[in-house]
Amino acid sequence: MMMEAEQPGGGAKEDSRPMEAGGEQSDGDSTKPRVAMETEPSREPPEPPVTLQKLQTGPVVVQGSNQNSASEKLQRVRKWSISKYKVTRQALSEKLGRGSRTVDLDLEPRLELLQDDRQRYSHMTRLAQTLANQLAQFTVTQKTLGDAFTELSLKTPTLHVEFGANAEAQKFVSRSGETLATAVNAFTSDMNTLITKTMEDTMINAKQYEAARVEYDAYRVDLEELNLGPRDAVTLPKLEQAQKNFQSQRERYQKVRDDLSVKVKLLEENKVKVLHNQLWLLHSAVAAHSTSCHRFLEHNIRQVEQHLSDAPSWLEES
Repeated sequence: MMMEAEQPGGGAKEDSRPMEAGGEQSDGDSTKPRVAMETEPSREPPEPPVTLQKLQTGPVVVQGSNQNSASEKLQRVRKWSISKYKVTRQALSEKLGRGSRTVDLDLEPRLELLQDDRQRYSHMTRLAQTLANQLAQFTVTQKTLGDAFTELSLKTPTLHVEFGANAEAQKFVSRSGETLATAVNAFTSDMNTLITKTMEDTMINAKQYEAARVEYDAYRVDLEELNLGPRDAVTLPKLEQAQKNFQSQRERYQKVRDDLSVKVKLLEENKVKVLHNQLWLLHSAVAAHSTSCHRFLEHNIRQVEQHLSDAPSWLEES
């Protein structure tokens, strides 16, 4: 009992060190590091678990170029907005009579004449179409009237020759009128092709030329305003950029103008050829209709005169 009450370190304290796997107690300090490796948790970070990822199929989005693409779109929108502002300002100043405009003394009078001709040809074609429709209705009425004369000729023996002559005349004029209406319809069809396709295509190019001209004048005015201003480090880059823009717009304007000039010249030649042929065809159809009707009616009158005889009145007989 006295030995158990000794101070620690006296050798009487029971050893509480863990036993090894073989049941033997480990000696002193030589086993402490090994026990620490088996009992203390590792301080190194755990390795991430290895997982198998499935290969993804489909488009691959590269996010690195999104900012560049957005910046380019923004720059394009900015340039477009500036250009539209300049063009709108130029067009408005021209309408108000305050701005200067470029005038082509050779091309623009030809465009005005082309526009006037187009309106006049459209009016002429509408009238010709009205004539064709009326001729078609007229021929139907003449044919119906001829049938009525034929029926009366059969039912009225005393007026058989008179009714028969008028029936033949109305039927012949009706057939000739149908031929004339067909010729007029062909004339209107070819004129509509000339007006709505050939001339309209040139007028579309004229509108494009006018838009290019307004845009060219807008950049020209912008360059003139910068030339009138001071020359310093701030305005010189703007002046150089305005000069480049003006030169680009000038080349575009000249190209559109040259293309339109060639197209107008070709249209003028084509218009003359088409109208020359169509007008002579229409005139020949009208002349043939009138001549044939006149000849038939003269021949018909001579035949009727041979069969006509004055019947005696019942008063004379009595």
